[in-house]
Amino acid sequence: MRLCGYAVMRLCGYAKLNSGILGVENLGFLPTYLPAYLTTRIALPSAGSPVCRQAGSLNRSARPFLRSALRLPVYLFTHIPQSLYPSILIALHHFFLSLKTNYYQMNTLRPLALVVMGVSGSGKSTIGKLLSSKTDIPFIEGDHYHPEENIQKMTKGVALTDEDRIPWLRQLARVIHDHLEKGSSCILSCSALKADYRRILETDHNAQVKFIYLHGTPEMIVKRMADRQSHFMPLELLTSQFETLEYPVEASRYDTVDTPEHIANTIIHDLSQKTEFGVAGMGVMGSSISRNLASKDFRMALYNREVKGKEEQVAEQLKQAYGELTEAMAFNNLSDFVASLQSPRKILLMVPSGDAVDQLINDLLPLLSKGDVIIDGGNSHYKESSRRLNELRKKGIFFLGCGISGGEKGALEGPSLMPGGSSEGWVISRPFLMVLAARDKNNHPCCSFTGGMGSGHFIKMIHNGIEYAEMQLLAELYHLHKRSGQSAKEISKAFSSYNSGELNSYLLTITCSILSYQDNEGLLLETILDKAGNKGTGSWATISAAELGLPATMIASALFARYLSYFKDKRTAYDREYKFPKPTVNLEPNSIKNAYALARIINHIQGFEILQSYLKNVDHGCELSEVARLWTNGCIIRSELMNSLVEQLKTSSDLLLITQIKEQVQAWKPALESLIIEAIHAGIAVPSFTAALNYLNGITEKKGPANLIQAQRDFFGAHKYQKENDRTEKYYHTNWES
Repeated sequence: MRLCGYAVMRLCGYAKLNSGILGVENLGFLPTYLPAYLTTRIALPSAGSPVCRQAGSLNRSARPFLRSALRLPVYLFTHIPQSLYPSILIALHHFFLSLKTNYYQMNTLRPLALVVMGVSGSGKSTIGKLLSSKTDIPFIEGDHYHPEENIQKMTKGVALTDEDRIPWLRQLARVIHDHLEKGSSCILSCSALKADYRRILETDHNAQVKFIYLHGTPEMIVKRMADRQSHFMPLELLTSQFETLEYPVEASRYDTVDTPEHIANTIIHDLSQKTEFGVAGMGVMGSSISRNLASKDFRMALYNREVKGKEEQVAEQLKQAYGELTEAMAFNNLSDFVASLQSPRKILLMVPSGDAVDQLINDLLPLLSKGDVIIDGGNSHYKESSRRLNELRKKGIFFLGCGISGGEKGALEGPSLMPGGSSEGWVISRPFLMVLAARDKNNHPCCSFTGGMGSGHFIKMIHNGIEYAEMQLLAELYHLHKRSGQSAKEISKAFSSYNSGELNSYLLTITCSILSYQDNEGLLLETILDKAGNKGTGSWATISAAELGLPATMIASALFARYLSYFKDKRTAYDREYKFPKPTVNLEPNSIKNAYALARIINHIQGFEILQSYLKNVDHGCELSEVARLWTNGCIIRSELMNSLVEQLKTSSDLLLITQIKEQVQAWKPALESLIIEAIHAGIAVPSFTAALNYLNGITEKKGPANLIQAQRDFFGAHKYQKENDRTEKYYHTNWES
């Protein structure tokens, strides 16, 4: 019995099983009680238990297997003789010992590659080995992977070039990759002096590679290197290392003035006890984004303000409601929320745009440190994002204005992300945002750095403008079909036929669903009041296009159509007053389809022209093709058309000159004209279809009537004019009344 009890104690001690698995309060029990004890006390692992965390970090699909394995002792102890207990317990001891993996000892939710970096002599190997001894995570000495020619150069005091380092870094990246692919953590010492070097080390596992920067003064490092024996790096090369070092904003910094023991313990504490990413604002979008990241084994910090009687314990209630948030930390105290985050802190604000964003930023500032990142994920105006970027930069805080599209479902399953602002903030936040985002057809994240200033929110604003026009075209199409005498079922069938091939889109797909949705009163659509609301991004897009001097006629037409719809009482009164005839519409289905296809092309052309005009003046502004790629999945305007635009925009930013589009315009223009003529005869307003045709007619006409407007301006305001075929581009004025 003593042997059996000892084996059980060893089993529980080595496997470090907590109450979430065995719930052992007293290990002095007798083996005669083991069957009943294990039958009643062995439970499935809780979501927060080490073994369950291990299963999650290896592969979520492995959890059922692990749970089944944990039922094995119950079966064994109820079906075998007691004489075999000692042997079985020893076997079980080895089984659970095999579960004693490095990453649950450090209490992380997924395997990590910890890259201990810094200049030579900063203590990378010392700290790496100490971390390894404390956690059982294997330590990899990066210097051992230098080829002989690199070692010879450094021994002679010759600084390595990028050409020397890159093959070495790629080899280390392969080592990291192999460990992480096996579900195993590792600790690597590597100088990783440049940002480009660190990107090589991340490979495709950027969310699992964490940089730990050992920072020391040149004086301290010189002393350490002078005391160091038997290393090929001579003291003379230290200066070149400091000159090469690009400060790693993405790394957690630890000062080498502390003892190695203290540094190692602090690193373990930070990785085990602190959260990785914070979300402030637990509304629909904030809660969905938090669940998205938590489901991918990030330890999240959730914050929501406390408003008595309205918003009480919101974050905690959310944590209790969703299993994926078990490991998250919930807060209603902002100071505690900030303190829970690993450095550099990354905080995503999901609160209403405007004053609420500024107020929350002001509340955060006293709690933050230089190098932390604030990300505004709401629908803020791009000029406000530029202002916040500049104001926070002065305080040492990095800021990103991140457009997020996809709604509640997109936020949960993967939205389209458009971050812009601080390039440093992007480097720090990139691993998290890339994992959060949807994936394109090539499995690449629908997330890219869009550029400086307020580019992220500008791009999201134009996205919403295109969305306005896409929705209005569908509304006009629905109205035409309805006035042709078709039932909702017939319209749904017609729309479903359009929603194939090149016309397939998310908005058309949901429109088909809406047209067939029935509630207790019948077709729900017929009971909805025809007053369309808006949140301002359509007007922002229209105003911004006007400020840039661009004809965003389709966005404007869609915006004003919504405004017109809002005057329901007037429309009702005028309909009664005028009693205009409403003849039946008669259109050929294929003609409608082609007209719709052409109007959509014009809408996208106008949207991308606005983007091009803005992004050319933005530092690091992304390419139009990349913007289109971001919009191929996760967002509201994803479509087959957008997929084709990704490649077409690589050829030319002038879409009307691309051969395929040119052929489509020429083939489908008659259909657009027929649709508008039929709508006019039937007395149906089709402002967005009309805007598309008017734009096309205007932009393809060499000689227009604007010469008369310019003459009028010169007549009453002496605004001058230029003359045809005058290469001097000189301005003239005429005294028209002389």
